[in-house]
Parts: sequence; C-alpha cells; structure tokens
Amino acid sequence: MDAKAAARAVKQGDVSSVYLLYGSEKFQMKEFAGLLEAKLIQAEERDFAVIHMDLGESPIQAVIEEAETVPFMVEKKVIFVRDTSFFTAAKDNSKIEHRSEALLEYLDNPADYSVIVFMVGQEKLDERKKVVKAVKKAGVALSFMPLGGDDLLRWVEKQAGKESCTLQQGVAEAIVRNAGTSLQTLSGEIEKLCLYAGTGGVIDVAAVEMLVARSTEQNVFALVEDIANLRLDKAMGIYYELLKQREEPIKIAALITRQFRIILQVKTLANQSYSQQQIASQIGLHPYAVKIAGEQARKFETARLEGILNHLANLDYQMKTGAVDKVLGIELFLLRLGAA
Repeated sequence: MDAKAAARAVKQGDVSSVYLLYGSEKFQMKEFAGLLEAKLIQAEERDFAVIHMDLGESPIQAVIEEAETVPFMVEKKVIFVRDTSFFTAAKDNSKIEHRSEALLEYLDNPADYSVIVFMVGQEKLDERKKVVKAVKKAGVALSFMPLGGDDLLRWVEKQAGKESCTLQQGVAEAIVRNAGTSLQTLSGEIEKLCLYAGTGGVIDVAAVEMLVARSTEQNVFALVEDIANLRLDKAMGIYYELLKQREEPIKIAALITRQFRIILQVKTLANQSYSQQQIASQIGLHPYAVKIAGEQARKFETARLEGILNHLANLDYQMKTGAVDKVLGIELFLLRLGAA
C-alpha cells in the first residue's frame, strides 16, 4: 500500500492499529499524520487523546504501556512516536534499553482504543529486524520519498488549487526553480502567491519573479541554466546580484563547481542507462534536480564538462592564493564559458 491508498483508507474509516512512516519527505509524512489525527480525534479532545513520544528518550516498552492504558475521558488515542534507530540500521547513541519483544507481543493483540504511529526520518528500514517485519505484517508501513520531477510540478499545481488559485503554464516550474524542492518551503510560497492573486486568481511568471526570492544555491542553479542556454547577459546579472547581496566570490565559485559536477555525474550515469530515480539515489540528489541537470547535460559534451571543472579547480586555487582578483576571476570565467 502506498501513501495515497492509505490516505483514502483513513478517510473511509479503515484505520490500522499501527503505522510505520519512514522516508526523507517529512512534509508529506506530517500531512498523513495530521490526517490520522483529524480523522480519529476531535479538536477539543487532543489534549487528552494525542501523545508524543521519542524512542531516543523512552524505551519501546513505555510506548506499549501507553498504548495499553485505557484513554482518559476519550474513546480513542493516537500515539506519535519519533524514531531514528529502532527500525533502521542507524547507530543508537542513546542509553535507552529497548525490549523489542514488547512490541512483538503487542502486535499479536493490539488495543482497539489506541493507534501507534512510528515516524522514522530515514529513507530505509532495516529489513533484517524482526520488529520491521512484524509491523509490516500486522500494520501499515508507508514510504515518503522526494517527489519525482513531474510529480513535484503536479503537487505544486494541486497545492495552488487548495489555496483557490490557478497557475499559468510554466509557473509551477518557475516556483520550484526559485524556491527549491522542499515541500514545506513550496507550500509557504504558494500560499503567499495565492494571497497576492486573491481567491480565484491566476499566478503568472512575473508574480513568481517578484514575490519568490531565490536562495544563493537557487541563484547559482539559474546562473548555470542561463549559461547552458547561452543567456550570458542574464547569467552575469545573477552574478552581480549575488555580489550585491555580499556573497563571497569563492563560495559562488564553489557552488558553480558543484552544479557542473552534478551535471557531469548525471550525464555519466544517464549514459549507463540509469533511471532518474536511480541517479537521484546514487548521488543523493532530489529527483527534480536530477531532471533539470539532465536537461542541462544534453547541452554539454562530456569532454567540455571535464574541461570546465578543471578550469574551476584552477580558478579556485588562483583566487585562494591571490593570483587573480576574486570578482574578476569569476567574471572572466563566465565570459569565456558563454563565448565557447
């Protein structure tokens, strides 16, 4: 079962006694947890019916004891349990002694008045552990991973619909390019844009450029995109804007280097028939960033990318040793790159 199917089941009243939520996409994980809470608990009952625990501070047997305790003044309770190592291969740095058999015994006969929701902020579970196998068999395990390129754009459009506004063609992509791929950040920016447009309003690219500020990383991403598309004037404009924001030229050069290294990695792996998701997992990057890097990679030959990275390595050395003025060094690099 995936997260969408599980959400539909919860809305229809089909709720499991135990959930195991894991993955790096915390925003969607919290949304699902919020859905469970809203479905099972009345707002006025939450002080008595919603419990938060942490396996870094409390043993699993304390969680089970809480689950088996009849709720006070309410019919049902939800126990949200944060975890970093009990279900994963991560090293447990706490001094808490967990007796996993307590959970295994509980899963054989869970309390009908309690719902336990384990929330694991890591991409993989340790499938060798008995507790992982038992929870998957007796409850529901859901993976929350970063959305792929097209899925992310659809999510942006859907969020705009929730805020009662619509996006012109290409606006979803403009929002992501300015704000990045964090769903939490994107949600806030979409809310801001829709407040600006008003109920039933339409968001255009101009509104995005005016209201959604880019981070330094996103500015460098756009700068490289402009270079790839031979828009040298725009690339230089972004560079000068970064200087106005008092960004250190050596940091800018390092971020440019990072982006070209990503482009080369994506190009190399794509040539080896790796999928977008496989590449994202291999180099630890968001799938949308892999998609854009793949588009940029098609505009550069492998040999040229390697030459650019060598040039950037030399530039870094020259800037740090004072052999070249830092601001001028990057200017000359961008001009040569745009003219090549």
